[in-house]
Amino acid sequence: VLQRAGCLQRCLGRRLRPAPSAHRASRAVRRDFERREPYNYLQVAFFKLKKLDQAVSAAHTFFVANPQHLQMREDIEKYRRMSGVKADSFQDLEATPHWEAYETGVQHYDADEYLQAVARLEESLSEALSALEECRALCEGPWEDEDEEEKMQPGLYEAIAAHYIQVLKCRQQCVLEIATKPGRISATEDFIPSHLDLLHFAYSQVGNQTLAAECAASYLLFYPTDEPMLEKMKQYRTELGEDAAVTARQSIQHYVQRSLMEKKLIYYAVEHLGETFNDPDLWTPDELIPENLKEKYREDQEKQKQETLHVEEREKRGPLPFEGIAVTMDSQQMNGTQRVVFDRVLTESECKDLLRLTEAAGEAGDGYRARRSPHTPHERFEGLTVLKAMQLAQNGDVEWRDAKLLLQASEKSQKIIEAYFTPGKKLHFSFTHLVCRTAIDGEQEGRMDLSHPVHADNCLLDPEGQECWKEPPAYVYRDYSGILYLNDDFQGGSLFFTEMDTVTVTAEVRPKCGRLVAFSSGKENPHGVWAVSRGRRCAIALWYTHSQEHAEQERVKAEELMQQRAVEQDRPDGDEQQGTDRSSRSSSEPRAPRRATKPAEQRQKPGSGRKQHPKVLQARDEL
Repeated sequence: VLQRAGCLQRCLGRRLRPAPSAHRASRAVRRDFERREPYNYLQVAFFKLKKLDQAVSAAHTFFVANPQHLQMREDIEKYRRMSGVKADSFQDLEATPHWEAYETGVQHYDADEYLQAVARLEESLSEALSALEECRALCEGPWEDEDEEEKMQPGLYEAIAAHYIQVLKCRQQCVLEIATKPGRISATEDFIPSHLDLLHFAYSQVGNQTLAAECAASYLLFYPTDEPMLEKMKQYRTELGEDAAVTARQSIQHYVQRSLMEKKLIYYAVEHLGETFNDPDLWTPDELIPENLKEKYREDQEKQKQETLHVEEREKRGPLPFEGIAVTMDSQQMNGTQRVVFDRVLTESECKDLLRLTEAAGEAGDGYRARRSPHTPHERFEGLTVLKAMQLAQNGDVEWRDAKLLLQASEKSQKIIEAYFTPGKKLHFSFTHLVCRTAIDGEQEGRMDLSHPVHADNCLLDPEGQECWKEPPAYVYRDYSGILYLNDDFQGGSLFFTEMDTVTVTAEVRPKCGRLVAFSSGKENPHGVWAVSRGRRCAIALWYTHSQEHAEQERVKAEELMQQRAVEQDRPDGDEQQGTDRSSRSSSEPRAPRRATKPAEQRQKPGSGRKQHPKVLQARDEL
């Protein structure tokens, strides 16, 4: 230990003059570097120096790790439009070799190009293990204690134990660092084992049974009871001969043995020294965890299970006025307040009918002709009010049934939102708008803007002042907002919420038929819409108010036209009675349960369904 300390001191002294301690970076500085913050400053500095290519590279490097940063998104779009900027300047200066190789390898694997997949996955595994060693070395830094001043200073053995366990836990977390792609929050599960699983299958497909068996044996070090892999090992031994020596890779043996020894020490500290530990690996053997900790984990899991059951029960008996509607996400899950997502508000057939209404209205023209979006030149915008829909139906341009369904769908949404947010307090319609946004072909390359910029619905957002001003031209009387989606066969177009800064994304909602997202209209819910880069996105935009004087007058006229139609037909709904009744009824009935997923017991191609295959963990805030 003393010799190693002396060696490090001499090395640091040569590299970092004067004293190495002057070069110790604070935790805040290190965090900024992890987030690539210096590149944000560099791109501005290079731009002012008129070094455009370097500014672009710095901006792109920052954006890769911060893809939700809206200001940088706009800056990059400006760079793309500048003359003199080279396309190859958009490069990630901090790119990690193992991620590039891994993603390329998986692409070849999915395309059944196994020779190419083997080469890139081997490269990725080698680079990942190298990156892991570098990360582990950096764990041997100074002792860090946020409450250092408040605690009594430890003695020799306590100090050694505490610092050593800190280093061990840091080393264990390195696997998450290398398994997390820049710009993502969550790591890829079983990153190292998944390489071996994919390589085992790829080698078997190219006829190299020896290396396939070696990868299978290496995988079994992580999951020794995996029955499908054990069966494959029997098959390999039969094919290669019983005398053939099939062993795991030396590098993987070392990796697993070292990790298990570290875990054993850490769990001892958890049990006897009051330490805490979040094990990053799914493959940790059960017998390694102390019995008293297992019991605590079981209790925590049971408690979580009970809480889930309570939530489900509450949803079943909730105050929603229609059966079959599910609360998919609430405010807590969406990291905000007064936010909710409902599913199954409309059926597939009702969505199709409403989409047909938009197409028929477009063909009829009369105020519904597509035009450039007011928010972006890259999209066409179409909008239809309830009154316009009724007038088109009166002229025979659209079906009465479809126009009536627009009224019914918006009324159903109003009842759901009122029951959920303001039971007992009437919500009046403020405005109802059936809106479609269509990506313009040939104008999407390099696009970085939004379909709808970040805003609040009843106040003027001031991101710099962290305020939202309730004054005209904002619709200050609006209290709640809703969006009822009709389709999902397009690219982009998701709704997202941000903090008051309009930059920090807190939640995202992907459109789908029958999904209703509702939220209060104030400063607590700034929101925007990602660009629609391909296809056509249609939804019913809804705004509500508690103020009767600001109620939607067009809706009153639309309802009068509908009543007039009923009188003319001399029966409540005329020939459309059967169709509209069917639509209304089906939207409030629960859907038939989906067919159960086929259990993945039989060994199949890795990546096609088994839980050990590479997949992205659920992110904490996403997306």
